[in-house]
Amino acid sequence: MARKAAYRKRRQNRLGMFLAYMVVVMLLIVVAFSSVELMEKKEAYRLKELALEEQIEDEQERAREIEEFEKYTHTKKYIEEIARDKLGLVYEGEILFKDEN
Repeated sequence: MARKAAYRKRRQNRLGMFLAYMVVVMLLIVVAFSSVELMEKKEAYRLKELALEEQIEDEQERAREIEEFEKYTHTKKYIEEIARDKLGLVYEGEILFKDEN
């Protein structure tokens, strides 16, 4: 009788161990799929970050150009150009040639 109980207990232990191994394997599979999915997301976010950094650089360059244009608009040369182009003003004694077109 003791032998039969020991056999049954050993068999139950093997079944329990098999079930535990199966649970561990399933968990490993789930973790592996999740890690692949997370890696894909990480790569997508990295690409998005690079695009945003490039956009920031473009906007900073644009801001520098605007600052330079602002400085240029406060110069005498700019004022003269606007007076000539928009208002048609010339210096005294200056001859203005226009196209016949």
